[in-house]
Amino acid sequence: MEPIRLLHFADLHIGIENYGRLDPTTGLNGRVLDFLARLDEVVQYALEHEADLVLFAGDAYKTRDPNPTYQRAFARRIKQLTDAGIPVLLLVGNHDLPAMPQRASSVDIFHTLAVPNVYVGREEGVIRIPTRRGPVQVGVIPFPVRQRLLTQEEYRHASVEQIDEALRTVVSQIIQAMARQLDPGIPAVLAAHLSVSGAMYGSERSVMIGRDAVILLSVLTDPAWDYVALGHIHKHQSLHNGYPPVVYAGSLERIDFGEEKDLKGFCWVELRRGETTWQFVEVNARRFVTITADLREEDDPLAALRGSIAQHNIRDAVVRVQIRLRPEQERLVRDTDIRPLLTDAAFIGAITREVERKARLRLGTVRPEELTPPQLLERYLEAKEVPPERRRELLEAAREIFGE
Repeated sequence: MEPIRLLHFADLHIGIENYGRLDPTTGLNGRVLDFLARLDEVVQYALEHEADLVLFAGDAYKTRDPNPTYQRAFARRIKQLTDAGIPVLLLVGNHDLPAMPQRASSVDIFHTLAVPNVYVGREEGVIRIPTRRGPVQVGVIPFPVRQRLLTQEEYRHASVEQIDEALRTVVSQIIQAMARQLDPGIPAVLAAHLSVSGAMYGSERSVMIGRDAVILLSVLTDPAWDYVALGHIHKHQSLHNGYPPVVYAGSLERIDFGEEKDLKGFCWVELRRGETTWQFVEVNARRFVTITADLREEDDPLAALRGSIAQHNIRDAVVRVQIRLRPEQERLVRDTDIRPLLTDAAFIGAITREVERKARLRLGTVRPEELTPPQLLERYLEAKEVPPERRRELLEAAREIFGE
């Protein structure tokens, strides 16, 4: 049987503007254009490789109230997929959720308008999606919301820890119940936007909306599922070596220097009942580059820094420079000297200096007037790290001068 081709991506976060400037042509921040360009790569790959289903595992925007321009940009790209006959499932993440449960999420418009070929995972349950290579069962777990899953009366006086444990239990029971509903003859995917035990966090902590309930990995590894598509954590990672694969696709674009070394991309899945395979496909995310240079021993610190910069590929990257200097070198390495060395960079994130300062003379609880001149001199020489033999010579000469 021919496999069903599934593209799994997550955590788009359109609207993040860190390390960007206004693009005069579009009126958008340059970093917003980066995130949209990564989505374009996803759409193009799905079209060229004839995807049967695209599964987005949550967090379309940076905020729960995105501006209309961002919504239009996202919708245009989803329409490219559906116009090609590719169904799309949009899972609701924590950044998509409204402040109050009664309000609509940022992706509910697709559900409200009944957009053909778009399925919105807004409530827990199993959705059967027809594709050109056969049906797929998708169990959906949007970001767990306490107010919706736990009754207020029951947990009114419970501690935060008790509420967290209750939410974990409820979500686990829902996943187990969905597994029992599945048709064993049809490929099944679990799509969830949540934190799983054992996962490695990234910079999403700095932009996270809402408190996490961490679900045990063992709850997700039921072989009734053929693939577990996760969103919420930005670092791409596979959590399970056995079957089924349990995978965070990760985010498509870097947010900050905390993700400098992380690969960015999406997952291409060949879905078969009982024998699914997958691979990670890297996208052309904006590079972040940190240049660290210790210039304290350099006679020409600016020339040495120029050499350090030349060792890095900074073209079109977001760059930060971290340098170490002696106090007397500060005037030789100014920002106005450094910036011309970084003209190939897309954006200069920061230029930071760590200037070596000699330890100040510490007298403890003793006041200076309580020390004799030789004692004060001795402490001064210690603070200046004068070698012991040289200290003795100077102290002997000083005592003769002081008449001691």
